[in-house]
Amino acid sequence: MAARPNLRPVREVTPTLHFRTVHGYRRAFRVAGSGPAILLIHGIGDNSTTWSTVQTKLAQRFTVIAPDLLGHGKSDKPRADYSVAAYANGMRDLLSVLDIDRVTVVGHSLGGGVAMQFAYQFPQLVDRLILVGAGGVTKDVNVALRFASLPGASEALALLRLPLVLPALQIAGRAAGAAFGSSGLGRDLPEMLRILADLPEPTASSAFARTLRAVVDWRGQVVTMLDRCYLTSSVPVQLIWGSGDSVIPVSHARMAHSAMPGSRLEIFDGSGHFPFRDDPDRFVEVVERFIDSTEPAEYDQEYLRGLLRTGIEESAISGSFDTRVAVLDAMDADERSAT
Repeated sequence: MAARPNLRPVREVTPTLHFRTVHGYRRAFRVAGSGPAILLIHGIGDNSTTWSTVQTKLAQRFTVIAPDLLGHGKSDKPRADYSVAAYANGMRDLLSVLDIDRVTVVGHSLGGGVAMQFAYQFPQLVDRLILVGAGGVTKDVNVALRFASLPGASEALALLRLPLVLPALQIAGRAAGAAFGSSGLGRDLPEMLRILADLPEPTASSAFARTLRAVVDWRGQVVTMLDRCYLTSSVPVQLIWGSGDSVIPVSHARMAHSAMPGSRLEIFDGSGHFPFRDDPDRFVEVVERFIDSTEPAEYDQEYLRGLLRTGIEESAISGSFDTRVAVLDAMDADERSAT
C-alpha cells in the first residue's frame, strides 16, 4: 500500500503531487500546508495546477487539497460515470482515504456544481462553501459549450491532434485576447487555450465530452441548483465572480446570491471566468476573511429534514426565470455602459 501523504505541519508549502487508487482508478491530487482543510475543485477540462498560486498562499494557514477530477489532469480517464453526483462521490471517497472529516469546499465552474452537489449529498462533511464562477445556477451557458455538447462535436477535437492545428489556434487566440485587452473575454481566452492544449489526447477528449454532456446540451445547462439552494441556509456561503465572465455571466452570481440565504457576494471588476488566476492575492484575501469571520456549519439532520418537508419552488426563490435573467442582464449592460 502506498504511503499516505504527510499532512502534518511542514515548512514547505509548495503543493506536492500524490496518487491514490480508489475503486480501481488512480486519482491524482496535490496537497500543501497544515491546519483546517480546504478542498479546491477545478472546472471542466482543467486540472489541479490551475490553483497552484492560491494553493501555495492558502497553505500557509490551511491544509489545502486540490484533486484532478477523474478524467482530468493526471487522474485516470476511464469510460465511466462523469456526472456531477459521481464527482461528488469521488471527493467524499478521497477525503475518507486521507482521514479528513470536514472541509471548506471551493469549486470553480463545473467544480462549483460539484461543490454544491457535495454539500447536498454530504452536508455533514462541509464547514463552508465557496463558489467561483460556478456552473449549475441556471440553464444559460456560453454558446461554445452548447455546441461542444452536440453529437459529433467531440470528434472534432481529434483535429487538434493534426500538426500545426493547435499552435495555429493558440496564435489566433492570443491575438484575439490581445485585441480584447484586459476585458473579461481578453482574460478568458488564454485560459481557454491553456485548457484546450490538454484535450488532443484521446482519453482526455473523450472524458471531456462525457463530462460536458452530463451537464450541458444544446439548450444550456441540464443540472441547475436553484431548486435546492434553500438547503444552504445552515452553511456559510461565499460567491466569487468576475464581472466580465464570458463563460458564466455575472448575472448568475446575483441570482445565486438572492437564492442562497445569508450568502456573501464578491465581484472582481474586470476579471473573467478565472478570478483566482486574474487576481490571486485578492482571492486569497477574500477566502481567508470569509473563513475567519464565519463559524463552521453545524450538521443538524432534524433541521435539514424540516427544510425538505417545507420545500420551496425555484420560482419562489428567484421569480420567473426569463424575467429574472432579463432584469439581471439589463443591470450588467448598465454597469458596462457606466464604465
